[in-house]
Amino acid sequence: MKKVLVLLFAVLFVCAGYLAFTTIDSKTPAVVAAKKTYSATVYVAGHGGHFAKADVTIDPNDADNPIKINSLDKVDIGTTATHKTHDARIDATDSNILFWSTYALDDKGKQHVGKSDLKTGKVITDIAMDPDPRAPGKTGPIYCASGQSKKDFMPVFMGSEAYVDVFDKKTMEHKHRVFISDLGYKPGTYQFLHGINSNDMKKFLLTITMKGEDGKMNGKLDFVMVDLPSLEKGKFKELARNTLSGEPGKTITFRQYFSKDDKLIFQSAADRVWVMDAATLKLVDEKTTGANGQNHDVMPTPDGKYALLTLRTTTAAVGADGKAIEGKTITDGTLMLYDADAKKLVGKPTSTCLGCHQNMALGDKNAILCGLDANYKK
Repeated sequence: MKKVLVLLFAVLFVCAGYLAFTTIDSKTPAVVAAKKTYSATVYVAGHGGHFAKADVTIDPNDADNPIKINSLDKVDIGTTATHKTHDARIDATDSNILFWSTYALDDKGKQHVGKSDLKTGKVITDIAMDPDPRAPGKTGPIYCASGQSKKDFMPVFMGSEAYVDVFDKKTMEHKHRVFISDLGYKPGTYQFLHGINSNDMKKFLLTITMKGEDGKMNGKLDFVMVDLPSLEKGKFKELARNTLSGEPGKTITFRQYFSKDDKLIFQSAADRVWVMDAATLKLVDEKTTGANGQNHDVMPTPDGKYALLTLRTTTAAVGADGKAIEGKTITDGTLMLYDADAKKLVGKPTSTCLGCHQNMALGDKNAILCGLDANYKK
């Protein structure tokens, strides 16, 4: 009996000692697991007739500088005079094909829609079109956003009258042009139109920046969900509609993405970023971008845990000697990270334009970026 009691006491002593050394008290910091990192090749649209091609690493563990530019190149589609672009759209079924459209008329008064081979960087097709009589676009803007279906590319005309075009992906034949007047939006009542498809290719979201009676942007933003198969056939079939409000003249809807599971919409809105419920079009989160710059696109990572923002950021101009020019600022194109789980912006913006421009002695010129698309590496 004594042996049993001694053995039992020994076991209890060991267990107590084990617990004493392994139990974390309130003063002991908990071990935090490292967050997943991501690698991607990002294509950012700009006014120089090219896309910035940035090989990036996204490391949410770095609270100050989570986005690293490993290498920087460009994909040319034309020149500043002919191919200013806001639109990057990688084919959903072929990651080597990039569709694009132009933001302004070229020096011959044409608007362009085309596609490029990302392996070679060469333009495959470039369609030059006369402006529509209902949307002459003499002073711009022309195309900005775009969406797609399995067979069609759908650039969105940003100006007035605003419309969505439908092009056959293989032949680049122009099939349809659908004006948002069919949804009740009269010219003069809105400023801009943008849009994109859901990943299941069943829906297409339209975003409209509204004007007040004074003709100025009033901070009211309309969101209209339409049926994508119907749009492919040249018709709008409305599924849902909602209006959100921001600050007049500052909150403007630009480009957006659905999360991979199509449950959320990540929406750029100039002075802020919005996250919306894709079913109800109601707000889930809102973050203002402040001094970081004006938000023009938001693309979530494949798992939806984070999102890349494109921002137009004010920064110091840089001379040929590589030094900042005192008293002169320019607009730079930057990327910033949004943490969808924590619902917060992370760290500082990372430039995707200035470094390359500086190497070409263009560090004292504006670098106007807009939309992006990316191929993530597994």
